[in-house]
Amino acid sequence: MEQIGEDAPPCDGGLLDLLVAGAPEVPRLPVALLSREQKAAELTRVQARKAMDAAYEAELVLGLADDSPDDLDPTPGTPGARRGAWAPDPELPGVSEFFPAELAVVLNCGRRSASLLAHRAWVYRESLPATWAALAEGVLDEARAKVLVEVLQHTDPAVAREVEARLIGQAAGWTTHTLRKRAVAALLAVDADAVDVRRKEAERQADVRVYPSPREGMSTLAADLPAPVAAACVDLVDQLAALLKRDGDQRPIGQLRAAVLADLIQRPWDTSRPPVTAHLQITATRAALAGDSNEAGEVNGLPITIGQLRELLRALDGLGLRTPEGGSVTLALTEDDGTLRATTTLDQLRRLARRGCPEHPAADCGCAVLDRPAPVDRHDPSAAQQTFVHTRDRTCRFPGCGQRVGWADADHVVPHACGGVTDCANLCCLCRSHHRLKTFARGWHFHMSADGVLTVTTPSGITRTTRPPGVRPPPPPAESPPPEEPADSDDEPPPF
Repeated sequence: MEQIGEDAPPCDGGLLDLLVAGAPEVPRLPVALLSREQKAAELTRVQARKAMDAAYEAELVLGLADDSPDDLDPTPGTPGARRGAWAPDPELPGVSEFFPAELAVVLNCGRRSASLLAHRAWVYRESLPATWAALAEGVLDEARAKVLVEVLQHTDPAVAREVEARLIGQAAGWTTHTLRKRAVAALLAVDADAVDVRRKEAERQADVRVYPSPREGMSTLAADLPAPVAAACVDLVDQLAALLKRDGDQRPIGQLRAAVLADLIQRPWDTSRPPVTAHLQITATRAALAGDSNEAGEVNGLPITIGQLRELLRALDGLGLRTPEGGSVTLALTEDDGTLRATTTLDQLRRLARRGCPEHPAADCGCAVLDRPAPVDRHDPSAAQQTFVHTRDRTCRFPGCGQRVGWADADHVVPHACGGVTDCANLCCLCRSHHRLKTFARGWHFHMSADGVLTVTTPSGITRTTRPPGVRPPPPPAESPPPEEPADSDDEPPPF
């Protein structure tokens, strides 16, 4: 990698600021004017440039990591010290444990993606310098470089360089599949134990994930399992589905496999195990439930009056909405911009409708009978505040984090110890990892508006904003009127 030497004169800070702040520019040729051969040559050049950018990105990531030492992290045995992790991130020696979160905000991606990128850059520098140099020269693309990192990241750096030296000269001419096979074979020849380490690390990174399916109303459930276990699970599901088919079930075999898998996990027939209740949060507008609209719900005006409340209850009863046995229904009442105004249950809604306004029990007045929970004079939020904040936020509010709200804390944006009130306007959901970051990491700034819009600024000055789900962004500013044309010079008074 070509770098500025230590004895080189320092660059002018103002010039560097201008270069960094400028909009990225990519030289582009007029595609319509290129011949077939020129288009192919330009595509080859683009691939080389992408490799060079990947090497430059790794250099920038490492530079930012070097600016984030672990000197100020909580030390073992002190309050806030890390005690293991539910989702293990690759460790960077000497770098702050909060660095992957900062990198995730800078890159506007998830923490896991940022952590893997930082670890890959670290492997380039420590174990695979020739691979990094080939990237920087545009000779080796990033896909093949990633293969070498994945195979060699857990072996000793000296061994990794030895294997790299055997492969780097021909790596660009092999497919990624061939390169992986040859890299594993070369690693086995010099360090067979590293392959077992890779397997154990892969098992350590295993997880179960759910994400939306492209098919309407469906989701995909995925699990990382050791290959023999995955093969056995698929075979068992397939055999049970085939039994159902032979018994006359007319559903497609794929649907039967999915149903078998769901039954094996939920085990509705098994009463010998402790009961576990799955809690589902279903968010729907009244109009959407009635089939009248797919827009977000709204409660017009600031106060939620007894008249509005009774009208809402009549509409919900007309839809047949009931609280399921052993479950609960939480109603979220919002302003017309999607801002959460109040939460309630069906039972509470019925009680309020029967009781009416305490001040004017016989009148349909304009008094507010339902609003956001009042502040409490203590650190821990009330049950009503917990419900309100969890309903408003739905997930961890840290930029790029999608941890579901069941694993999140209702945290004070302005710390309670620093005078922050225990009020819904000062509480937001943060997963435990980002709760620790906000409490113990230096240089971060959090600010939240009264309607729950959270702004986070990293120590490196990058700012991201997250809005509660359902809150609409403000309308764009109105365009300023065009400037008036100057008056005709013949109409101006003479200059004397």
